Amino acid sequence: MAKEDKVRIYNRLFFKLYLNYAVMLLVTALLICLIFMQLYKNTTMKNEQEKLMEQASNISDMMTTNFINTRNYSGALEFINTLQEIMDMDIWTISNSKAIFPMDDRLETNSFEEFTFGHREYVNLVESAFGNEKGFSIADDEIYQTQTITVAVPIFGANREVVGALLLKAPVKGLKDIINDSLSLIIISCVVALAISFIIIIVFATELSIPITRMRMTALLLAGGDYNSKTGIKRTDEIGDLAKTIDVLSEKLLENEIQRKNLDQMRLDFFANISHELRTPITVLRAYTETLVDGVVKDDEKVNQYYERMLAECKSMERLVGDLMILSKMQNPDFVIEKEPVNLYQVFDDIIRSAGAIAEKKNIKVDIVRNQPVIMMLGDYDRLRQMFMVILDNAIKFSDENKTIHINISNEDKIRVSIKDEGIGMDKNDLDNIFEKFYKSNLRQNASGTGLGLAIAKQIAIKHEGHVDVSSELGVGSTFTFTFPSYEMKDEDYL
Repeated sequence: MAKEDKVRIYNRLFFKLYLNYAVMLLVTALLICLIFMQLYKNTTMKNEQEKLMEQASNISDMMTTNFINTRNYSGALEFINTLQEIMDMDIWTISNSKAIFPMDDRLETNSFEEFTFGHREYVNLVESAFGNEKGFSIADDEIYQTQTITVAVPIFGANREVVGALLLKAPVKGLKDIINDSLSLIIISCVVALAISFIIIIVFATELSIPITRMRMTALLLAGGDYNSKTGIKRTDEIGDLAKTIDVLSEKLLENEIQRKNLDQMRLDFFANISHELRTPITVLRAYTETLVDGVVKDDEKVNQYYERMLAECKSMERLVGDLMILSKMQNPDFVIEKEPVNLYQVFDDIIRSAGAIAEKKNIKVDIVRNQPVIMMLGDYDRLRQMFMVILDNAIKFSDENKTIHINISNEDKIRVSIKDEGIGMDKNDLDNIFEKFYKSNLRQNASGTGLGLAIAKQIAIKHEGHVDVSSELGVGSTFTFTFPSYEMKDEDYL
């Protein structure tokens, strides 16, 4: 058990939760950082490009208005140099040799051949400007040590002819610094978030680990046979549902343990009762047999009496064994009674005929109330007859002479059969035990019984999905009431 309690740190729930949470947080932060930097870079580049394109267009218009249209070429290059210093960017003007009236050489900073020799990467921009189209390019510049944007716009002469091209090249200032600052801010945020998440995970893992530990300890106690153990967890989430399930399991195990102990005790009682019930007839048989074998009794009449007594004891044991086999079969959960529609009136007519001889000896009347033409139920005819015969036989046995036994059969929401006698009745102790195996009161009427009849009757009722209740009062009589599921009659039941 000690080895089981030593769980390595990387196998603990807290570590796994924190690791997963931290990885998720870092991946999310990294994605946000990359997306932010890309969006910022694209936005910055777009703004710088639009700004530079507007500046280039303004300078081109100024060249056209102040120098080309007025043919005042002096001071043009000084103007361009001044703009370069003020705006901190590179400016080139190139004449379009293919124009009808190309831009004057005094307005050029570079000829096309010179420019393309030193700046081949901008040839396409220049040619686009010559074609009256604006263009731009973005590249890393070794001189500026950052990314630069270069734009090209056409320079117009008379009649809106493209007489040259104007190129502006400017670095994108502060882009690296802002990206680095943003990256630092995100890293700091991640560290702070990880620290806060550490505290959150401690609380969260504690809320998980404590009930899990309780459930583990409860499960170990249950495995050790302590079925009274409970988790004591009252929650409304999935952990609470699991704890409730363990508590239910504890209750079921406790119930099963109690049932097991009861069954063990019942087995012990059963064997004790069997031994007790068989000891008397076996002792009698042995005594009579030894007497006959030793020749102690020689009178023929006396010998015949011994044989009759031995036969009676054998029949008693046979009846006992038969009742035990029936009861064992009824108590077997796998045993299923074959049911068919049975007319209860027919069952009781059969029973009354069989018990009539015994009832006539005591002048006992059997009164049966029939409030319907036919009452049908699903069941086994022979078993139902056996069950009701046990009750009727006891009613006759425990009734004095000149009494009446009342039988009432009804079918409303359920089928109810009551058998009421006017016999000696039973006290409370007898009522609590009459359905127990081998239970017999001390009355003389029970001297020849096996104590299994009522137990068999109850099991037959259970196999028919029925229930039996008994009420009794000393000196007044007893009433046995059977309840069964109602049966809807079909046309063939009337045939």
